[in-house]
Order: sequence, then C-alpha cells, then structure tokens
Amino acid sequence: VQLQASGGGLEQAGGSLRLSCAASGRTFGYPVMGWFRQVPGKEREFVAAINWFTNSTNYADSVKGRFTISRDNGKNTLYLQLNSLTPKDTAVYYCAGKFGPYIAVIADQYNYWGQGTQVTVSS
Repeated sequence: VQLQASGGGLEQAGGSLRLSCAASGRTFGYPVMGWFRQVPGKEREFVAAINWFTNSTNYADSVKGRFTISRDNGKNTLYLQLNSLTPKDTAVYYCAGKFGPYIAVIADQYNYWGQGTQVTVSS
C-alpha cells in the first residue's frame, strides 16, 4: 500500500484547509485509515481516523467540531477537512493505514504511512 498526502500549506487563524491522502495498492486489507500530526520534539499525535467500510470515526478532543475526516471509496482517497484553524494546529500531518477493523489512536498500531504534509497556521 502506498499513501500520498497533499493539501497542506500556510493559512491564517480561523481559516480552513483540506488535506488529501491518495491510497494505492491492496487497500482492502487496511480498513482503518487515520491522520496524525507531529511538531518537532514531540511524539506523533492522533488527530482522526475512519473505518473505510463502516464509516465509523474517531477524533481527538482537540479537533472535535473543527476537523472532519471522510473518504471517497471510488477514488481510494482519504480527506481531512480542517476548519477554524489555530496556530496550535501547526504541524506536519501524516496519513496512515492499519490492519483490522478497530480504530486505533496510537501511531505504533498503524502499519503504513504516507509522507507528511506541512500545515502552518499564522496568528
């Protein structure tokens, strides 16, 4: 499985961005996909995840009500809509996939990772 993330950039506080993660290969074996983010010197932090087949989702408390994870099965693409951005959302955002149907919030439980895309929010 290959994951290609895109859509990051520079945005002002209060603005919005949409991240995309294009998946290729045997994606049916990885029903759960998620987004994590990382700032220098800190561990990778869970943001949101979705079960590709049931559409069940899970969000970190810090992004609930502001971020929305979704997927387009036909395009094999995962999305993360980021609204009401704050400078605290500045990070490199990574998409990831894991075996099994259960949504995990720990990075080590994900099996495949895309390259990161930088999101920078100015105040």
